[in-house]
Amino acid sequence: MQRLPVCCCFHRTLVRKLAHEEIPRLSPEEMRDKEKHPIVVVLDNIRSVHNVGSILRTCDAMLVEHVWVTGYTPRPSHPGIRKTALGSERTVSWSEAETAADVVTRLRDQGFTIAALEITDRPTSIADVTQSSFPLALVVGNELNGVSEIVMNRADLALEIPQYGSKQSLNVAVAFGIAAAGLVERYRLLDGTRSPEPGA
Repeated sequence: MQRLPVCCCFHRTLVRKLAHEEIPRLSPEEMRDKEKHPIVVVLDNIRSVHNVGSILRTCDAMLVEHVWVTGYTPRPSHPGIRKTALGSERTVSWSEAETAADVVTRLRDQGFTIAALEITDRPTSIADVTQSSFPLALVVGNELNGVSEIVMNRADLALEIPQYGSKQSLNVAVAFGIAAAGLVERYRLLDGTRSPEPGA
């Protein structure tokens, strides 16, 4: 590996880390009134409270419209979720249902595109999602078994995250974070509302 030359010069810093109090944040009241992105999340039998908490925190950051908690997925009111949710269990709108299949059927009737976050034989890249796919319901499955077959049979498309290493799986909360950020950016690009000031 080629070594870079050692430079004794000091350069002016081009970026500055913001102090905690400088970072713009919305209050819970402002979050309730803020227009959300037309993305609903369906959690299909997630096991871990830590994964659910992390997903809720990402949903807060991405301004998703709603979260459906189904099957044995721990509810946002579970005390163990607070450690990773960091208050997002109070700022993200959520409902519970017995099965994800019932929820996706209801959402499809309401005009949502059903997108499973899953590895399939016919994957769709987030970059290829069209404006007509919104509003979109993103289904996230169990840590071991993924999205249930009954839900897969009702999905309109399967979103897959490209992976280039030897491991062809990601932690469910990590995978969701990548997909949610990508979908929000895609929607904002198609909708012409990309990259306003944070909190605006």
